[in-house]
Amino acid sequence: MSARGRGLIVLTSVERLPGGRPAGFWLPEAAYPWLALVSSGWDYGFVSTRPGTPPMGGVDRSDPPQRMFLEDPLVRRRLAETVTPDLLDPADFGVVFVAGGHGAVEDLPADPRLARFLGDFTSRGGVLAAICHGVGALLPVLARDGQPFVAGRRVTAFTQAEERAVGLDAVVPYFLDEELERRGARYEAGEPFRGHVVVDGNLVTGQNPASAVALVARAMELVTGEPLPEGWSKRAPSVFR
Repeated sequence: MSARGRGLIVLTSVERLPGGRPAGFWLPEAAYPWLALVSSGWDYGFVSTRPGTPPMGGVDRSDPPQRMFLEDPLVRRRLAETVTPDLLDPADFGVVFVAGGHGAVEDLPADPRLARFLGDFTSRGGVLAAICHGVGALLPVLARDGQPFVAGRRVTAFTQAEERAVGLDAVVPYFLDEELERRGARYEAGEPFRGHVVVDGNLVTGQNPASAVALVARAMELVTGEPLPEGWSKRAPSVFR
């Protein structure tokens, strides 16, 4: 299958935060990209810092896309087949989504294989969409000239106000806004826990889980040149078997 017809979803493999609080990838930030991909007729895969099924958090079965994701047998199989970034070719994908979950700020930016993959992918012009704590994966990524990929780019990510509101400001190893700005990014914050998406060239970033639908829609429109089918976030897709 061509790169245009295949998307990748990056997931954290961190199971617990310091102090023992459960972590894992934030489910809606993976379920919505998956649903958009299959609703558009695209294939998909998962990648993480460790092989095998990654830990999962933020589950809400009352949300139709999350429920469909959890109940789909192909999703379960593909999650079990999750590989590490060094086993993938960036040229095989047209869009990459990076899901969050607090653990994402720990393992994703610390994995040089992922940094190289994302650097190669973006240098080819691929659309990269990162949300919430998944934006941390961008921190070590370099552009072709060796400068930070985020330097000079408009970005957003989970805010300090949101970290304090959820009681994890003393648990996270750093604040995303500070680390992004340290690398030259032009950080923009929206209202706490309200959807906020920023697009800069082939980079799409979302502030928090409430940004998932808009982030996915903007990223898919960038890569396909067409809006997603009407009602895509509410209906069951015809998935690959």
